[in-house]
Amino acid sequence: MTEATLQQFAEPPVAGSRATLAGVCGVVMELFPEGALWWGDMRLLVVADLHLEKGSSFARRGQLVPPYDTAETLARLARLIARLRPRIVVALGDSFHDPEGATRLSASHRAMLKGLQLGREWVWIAGNHDPERPPDVGGEAMDELGVGRILFRHAPSAGPTPGEVAGHLHPCARVRGGGKSVRRRCFAGDGERLVLPAFGAYAGGLDVLNGAVIDLFVPENFRAFMLGDERIYTVGMKALSA
Repeated sequence: MTEATLQQFAEPPVAGSRATLAGVCGVVMELFPEGALWWGDMRLLVVADLHLEKGSSFARRGQLVPPYDTAETLARLARLIARLRPRIVVALGDSFHDPEGATRLSASHRAMLKGLQLGREWVWIAGNHDPERPPDVGGEAMDELGVGRILFRHAPSAGPTPGEVAGHLHPCARVRGGGKSVRRRCFAGDGERLVLPAFGAYAGGLDVLNGAVIDLFVPENFRAFMLGDERIYTVGMKALSA
């Protein structure tokens, strides 16, 4: 029933295409229901807000949650990498839930993360939760990364920034119909810029109709690309509900 409710409000998919595509300043990229962005021409995979070791961070403060977030997040990322074989992976900041998160990785998770980097470039973009280079996890640390017309950074800038791809806000969207309400993580975009959903298993979400999100975009061009179980559902602003 969840997927049926999403389908009720979604725009029809592009004829002849199984992919959900989003333009960013004239560059066409593919959106995956796992919450990842794929720039096929560059063989570049982008994920945002992994928040690895969030469970252990909460435990240090006395909030006990199941300590499985890192394993689940890395497993989903590993499946994507195995399927797509990217040349470059870009993690858009808040890859670790706090500055000491990388030091709390188990030996097996550290080895898994380094294994995912073999044969490809890996870029850690600095986030507000992890502003410094994470120790002993490989890859290259940057404040932001420019590739052609596209600028990858953690937090979206306040003013119009064509070509910007960011994370940080953990966008989610809601639709209501037939007495049911469905809320899902989503990409948020208007053809000029794109904000990715959080990839981390325990990451929360901010409704796209919140001013911190929706004010970034041109309203008539705005789309929420909601994550379904096996596909993306593209929903215009008028169909969304707070």
